[in-house]
Amino acid sequence: MPSWQDFQPFLVTGLALGGVYALSGVGLVVLYQATGVVYLAFGAVGAMGALIAWSMISAGIANWLCWLVCLVFSGVVTLAYGMIFGPLLAKRDPLVKAAATLGLLLVLFGVMDLLWTTSGGESRAITLPTDNGGFSIGQIQVTWTQVIGLGVGVVIAVATAAFLRYTKLGTAMRAMANDREITATLGVPVRRVEAAAWLGCGLLAGIAGLLLADMVALDATTLTFLVISSLAAALIARLRSIALTFAAAIVVGVVQNMLVPISSVSNYTDMTPFVLAAIALLVLSRRQVLSRSREET
Repeated sequence: MPSWQDFQPFLVTGLALGGVYALSGVGLVVLYQATGVVYLAFGAVGAMGALIAWSMISAGIANWLCWLVCLVFSGVVTLAYGMIFGPLLAKRDPLVKAAATLGLLLVLFGVMDLLWTTSGGESRAITLPTDNGGFSIGQIQVTWTQVIGLGVGVVIAVATAAFLRYTKLGTAMRAMANDREITATLGVPVRRVEAAAWLGCGLLAGIAGLLLADMVALDATTLTFLVISSLAAALIARLRSIALTFAAAIVVGVVQNMLVPISSVSNYTDMTPFVLAAIALLVLSRRQVLSRSREET
């Protein structure tokens, strides 16, 4: 069993990745509440935006402009998908909606494999200026990028919760989550609300893509399927609570990384999000059954 000192660097990495999972999970929750769509293409959109930014940086274009292009690409692709296919999927079952976004994931993944071979991820990297600075906690070196990863997750979660609670647009999104048809009859511009949700989710995908490309690797496969960790956090929160999504994302990030130094389970760390989500859903379902049985008695 590794010593506590061996775990410490992975704890820092886990917190940073947990922050990125949190901002991704928040985007998934808000979009689901506004449209009823589980956006499985979240990771692929961010990955392709990051790869475009890397290509532009390699061509000598200013870094800040390349990062901006990543955000714009992710936002525009997500918004375009929502505006084109959203109305067609509005009355379909949740499973059909999720499968449709899986189709977008496969299309983007195929394009990335064609333009940037998935076997060359180790030779590609997006290096943020914040990697060069940081501070030490004991013997652990913490970079500003890791601080930003956790900090952005906190800021996005708090800002989104306040937005949904105190703004007219946020109130409209919460109302649509309860009943889309009644909300429309009350005069709420449903299409505009949905457009805002799609655009916001796309921008968060771009941010997550850039941060994960720097922290993990600029590999299409890795970045595309890191959405699973964010989706696990959102599922633990039942795609409803922003606060619970944030907490679940931090737990997923920390537990997944803390298992890496343990050689006997290090090969199974990718299963961590599934296992945690399954345990949480089983516990929550059991509590609901017990509460209902008590009410009936």
